[in-house]
Amino acid sequence: MGQRWGATEGQPRSSLTAGFNCLPPTARSRWGTPRSILGCLLLAPQPRAAQEEQHSRVRCGQGAMSGDGARRAAGAEREEFVGFFPQVVRDLTGDGLGHPEVGGAVARLKEVLEYNVPGGKYNRGLTVLAAFRELAGPQQQDPESLRCALAVGWCIELFQAFFLVADDIMDQSLTRRGQLCWYKKEGIGLDAINDAFLLESSVYRMLKKYCGERPYYLHLLELFLQTAYQTELGQMLDLITAPVTQVDLNRFSEQRYKAIVKYKTAFYSFYLPVAAAMYMTGIDSKEEHDNAKAILLEMGEFFQIQDDYLDCFGDPALTGKVGTDIQDNKCSWLVVECLRRVTPDQRQILEENYGSKEPEKVAKVKELYETVGMKAAFQEYEEKSYQRLQELIKKHANRLPKEIFLGLAQKIYKRQK
Repeated sequence: MGQRWGATEGQPRSSLTAGFNCLPPTARSRWGTPRSILGCLLLAPQPRAAQEEQHSRVRCGQGAMSGDGARRAAGAEREEFVGFFPQVVRDLTGDGLGHPEVGGAVARLKEVLEYNVPGGKYNRGLTVLAAFRELAGPQQQDPESLRCALAVGWCIELFQAFFLVADDIMDQSLTRRGQLCWYKKEGIGLDAINDAFLLESSVYRMLKKYCGERPYYLHLLELFLQTAYQTELGQMLDLITAPVTQVDLNRFSEQRYKAIVKYKTAFYSFYLPVAAAMYMTGIDSKEEHDNAKAILLEMGEFFQIQDDYLDCFGDPALTGKVGTDIQDNKCSWLVVECLRRVTPDQRQILEENYGSKEPEKVAKVKELYETVGMKAAFQEYEEKSYQRLQELIKKHANRLPKEIFLGLAQKIYKRQK
């Protein structure tokens, strides 16, 4: 899957909203719940427009929040979300641990969950919660509905863990989020394939438990199933475009790259969290989902190109992984752009060295990237792409709060991990 995702750890919470009781009034909406958490998560929130009706829903928040207030709200949001993870583990393992027939397998599931699900940035899961609070009216902000939003956020983190465990095996990666990949741990090996299946099935068990009686359950179920299919198609495009044993740079086109990114990354990393929140708040029209998708798929491409750049030029101490795109013969943005810029002699350097695990050959590819100015090319791309995102938000976010999209864009802009 190429992409590296992730979270930080926090302390368990005693109740769903306990952490927000200590927030100052400026950090809350007029209904007592935290204001536009996407803004809070950003530490540099956008000013809010004057109150604006969106169908019959009332949007949260008034005015800009101070930097300190935003940081406190972001910290509380993260703490609340991370604090729900022990409940997720109990939900998924509690019934089985006492049964002799499956007790050993469920104990293994608990180990799989605790090793592979935490440890990233939690951007996807937090986006569900933030978007839900941005879209929901006061009648939808009850504790039980917020608990459902927390659970759906964790469903996406489980979804991510499923993809990453499988991806690490396919890419033969060594580390993930600063620790050994699960399959590389002693005694695990290819048994990790079944562990990935368990993570996937955990998504649907959680959806059933928390949303099974809700009117939007079928929408969520179809959304997750469709997104899984799209992501797996993207992974297959990635694999057949760049088989490890057969380097063919002629396969690396901008068109193929964009298709891989759209299906492998953008649908599940950006559209899925926001679409889930939309369905949970009763927004199910095709027009509104198409508008959101137009923005979010573009944002997903922006994110993946950043990820490709960080795979080569990022600091492993920050990213939590050692990049392997060159060694794995990946159709990355760097190699696609490099091919557009090289001379015939420079292309020969790529032909001879790309897709090799030998450190000397990897170094030659990186040196070529430096020579043809890929760092400067990326910086130029990042600025232009960010401006394009602003234009798309202005064009398509007419009936949805712009803050949702502006918050996501600001959060990934100039990221280092």
